[in-house]
Amino acid sequence: MTESPTPDLELTDGAPRLNIVALDDDADFREYVRGLLEAEGNEVRVVATPEEFFSACQERLPDVALLDIKMGKHSGEAVLEELRERWPRLCVIVVTGYPSMQTMRTTFKQDVFDYLAKPFSLDELRAVLAQAAATYDLGVTPQAKLRGRLGREIRLARTAQGWTLKELSEESGVSISQLSSIERGAHLPSLESLLAVAHALEATPSDWLKAAGF
Repeated sequence: MTESPTPDLELTDGAPRLNIVALDDDADFREYVRGLLEAEGNEVRVVATPEEFFSACQERLPDVALLDIKMGKHSGEAVLEELRERWPRLCVIVVTGYPSMQTMRTTFKQDVFDYLAKPFSLDELRAVLAQAAATYDLGVTPQAKLRGRLGREIRLARTAQGWTLKELSEESGVSISQLSSIERGAHLPSLESLLAVAHALEATPSDWLKAAGF
């Protein structure tokens, strides 16, 4: 049976598309950030107040929150504290034009992923978003995550047996090319192929899925 690739949200250059909400009280900076991020293929929502920020996150939780920590009458620290109470695993990148060691220490205690000081370049922004995407598996569909993690579990089981792809192919009846594609995370195995591979390796498919986080 031929395995069919499953589309995901990754761009052809390997950079994922991200859903981003940016909170900043500076209108010019909001438009600057929107332009940078949308040009990179991301979905961007920019907001001016904490109320708008929480409403946007409640409507659709983003992959990344860009949070201005110094906003005049609004406290970025208070927003971060409430954000952590509501969505403790959300990736947060703090942005400020007034960096200080005390601010950095305070924000990092609240599990901030990284810190950008204004003005920052597109390359700096791109780099920190790429690191966040890799760390949090952002911008990738559940199908893509499953492909990668299941492929890894099968490869680990095969190498634990000391088998080559050819030997697994002979035992399972699944072609070498299909096995290679599955292990690389390029394709999901069909149910028939998954059961055949698991039987050959004397493994339980549900254990692989559990280990893959599903």
